[in-house]
Amino acid sequence: MTQNVALDLGWAPSACTLPTAEQPLRVAEFDALFAEAVQGVARPEHTRLRLELVFGPDNAARAAELAARENGCCSFFTFTLAIADGSLALEVTVPAEHVDVLDALEGRAGAAVSR
Repeated sequence: MTQNVALDLGWAPSACTLPTAEQPLRVAEFDALFAEAVQGVARPEHTRLRLELVFGPDNAARAAELAARENGCCSFFTFTLAIADGSLALEVTVPAEHVDVLDALEGRAGAAVSR
């Protein structure tokens, strides 16, 4: 499945240091994670998003690797990978001034889960 992600880059904050040419590739990586591994999306707080992932070491490694690379260009993100009682979740927290980025991630993840 291919998607035209170029139209969705308007939410990338000016604080992002990822080169513009690489941004569509990163969005596609998040979209693939959302489509293949996310089974639930919750917003426990205005500045925090919780993505319930299909439990497994491959999904844990994939989420951790993507989160680490994303934090390298958008250091305002805080990613927490939680593994407990047979469940796996990736929590994403942002400062209030970047909640629009979290809104966009929630929208993309939610759309992937509802397919």
